[in-house]
Amino acid sequence: MATIKELSIKCGVSVSTVSKALNGYKDIGDETRRNILRIASEIGYFPDSNARALKMKKTYNLGVLFSTMFNHGLRNEYFAHILASFNEYATNRGYDINFIEHNIGNRKMSFLEHCRYRNFDGVCIACADFFDSEVLDVVNSKLPVVVIDHVFHEAISILSDNMDGMRQLTQYIIDQGHSRIAFIHGTNSSVTHNRLVSFYQALKDNNITIPPEYVIEGVYRDAEVAESITQKLLDLPMRPTCIIAPDDYSALGVMNTVRRNGLKIPDDVSIVGFDGISLAQALEPKLTTIRQDTDRIGAEAAKQLINLIENPMATTISNVYLKVQLMRGGSVRNMNPVMGDEESQKD
Repeated sequence: MATIKELSIKCGVSVSTVSKALNGYKDIGDETRRNILRIASEIGYFPDSNARALKMKKTYNLGVLFSTMFNHGLRNEYFAHILASFNEYATNRGYDINFIEHNIGNRKMSFLEHCRYRNFDGVCIACADFFDSEVLDVVNSKLPVVVIDHVFHEAISILSDNMDGMRQLTQYIIDQGHSRIAFIHGTNSSVTHNRLVSFYQALKDNNITIPPEYVIEGVYRDAEVAESITQKLLDLPMRPTCIIAPDDYSALGVMNTVRRNGLKIPDDVSIVGFDGISLAQALEPKLTTIRQDTDRIGAEAAKQLINLIENPMATTISNVYLKVQLMRGGSVRNMNPVMGDEESQKD
């Protein structure tokens, strides 16, 4: 492998100039920097990561805390898109990412111990039990932290505008003539709280009251739990005409149970989700849902984390809310007699 001295000779500049180009210093010309980077790539020069870390006081490594609890694997489309976008943005800024685990070789360690062992510059918490003491230790440490889909006062939070999304979704259902609306919501979190507040506010604004048994706690992205809860809703003396699932994966479970009971979607029961994953758009009927911009969520998380690492005094610890989009499918029946069912299928 080429050395930095060989690279400097090849480029016709001093070793210090090469070092400045490789480490992003601003006091050399753009053309010189581009030439050095091009030649470095051609001859296969890579700076020693340990030496670079000592000099720059940075490792250019980011930790990603991604738990597989509730079967949320990397195959989950929602998180897969977020992490792919996070990785792409971080790579373009010169950072590598590593997943935070409990084991390093044969040694067990906590999440924070892993972060310190790897000497991460910062951490992104993408999917975790946010009330776990080990997760809280990472958040409360001196490490720069960005969190996706949860709010911590000690970290930057990246969230979809869940209140606006639920408002749009509930209002659309109401506009289609529904008043018996059930809501299977996710487990306790700031996201769940904001969606519930927005749901009840939309009902209040439209002078609609629903029975308490229409609102049931479920689990995010768990179709089996959604199936069980849906059966309870269908067994009620006055079943709901529309069921809001906590997400699109859960909506699949709702659909399965509705059909298992010999009912049609949306003629007998309407169903909506929340996420906008591609699978739900391939269903028949196409699922009405709220699309979250997963690509932007991942990129924004990486951007905010790197800014916090590189410019801590110019980066605020705040919540970043991203816009969502209502996607009208064919899973909501139009109950309004003036428009009729044929018109509803156009939505």
